[in-house]
Amino acid sequence: MPVDRRDLRRRLFNLAAQQGGYFTAAQARSLGYSYQAQAHHVGASNWHRSDRGLFRLAEWVPGLHDDLIRWTLWSKDRAAVSHETGLAVHGIGEFESPRIHLTVPPGFSMRDDAVVIHHAELADGDIVEQAGFRTTSVLRSLVDVAAAGADEEQLARAIKEATDDGHLTLRQLRARAEQVDVKGALYIERAIQRIAAA
Repeated sequence: MPVDRRDLRRRLFNLAAQQGGYFTAAQARSLGYSYQAQAHHVGASNWHRSDRGLFRLAEWVPGLHDDLIRWTLWSKDRAAVSHETGLAVHGIGEFESPRIHLTVPPGFSMRDDAVVIHHAELADGDIVEQAGFRTTSVLRSLVDVAAAGADEEQLARAIKEATDDGHLTLRQLRARAEQVDVKGALYIERAIQRIAAA
């Protein structure tokens, strides 16, 4: 039975629309695009090759966090956007990083110069589902940047912003920091003291 190309295209578009225009070679293959057809679409500039086994529809207009969906697909859905990048997604603080921070399970071995990889087992409460990717919660992201030795003044401002916006309480932050990282708990306590003294 011949393949209905319009139906194939529609199914690919529906999948890619949920993933910021991105899709993997394996996903395209499962829809019915042979490897030969995939090469054809790249050659015809219908698809852009973003990485090995990762494509994007050529006509897709990028959204605000589509690059984070790309890294989620790159990680085979094992990564959560975290640390400074996680806080940026939540709109908390003014931390800057030239690379995207991802937290992955222990044993994850993929590498790329565009990302900073952190290994940790994340609890369900540490993860927030976004459109096409996952990020660590504001609470976990603050603990992680504190554990990495964030600037105390910046950390204090971010904590105040998070508490003022209702994302967390200082009690929750202290408790989670003690569970996750002793050094992070110390940095958080200093930042909280700075807030109290202001």
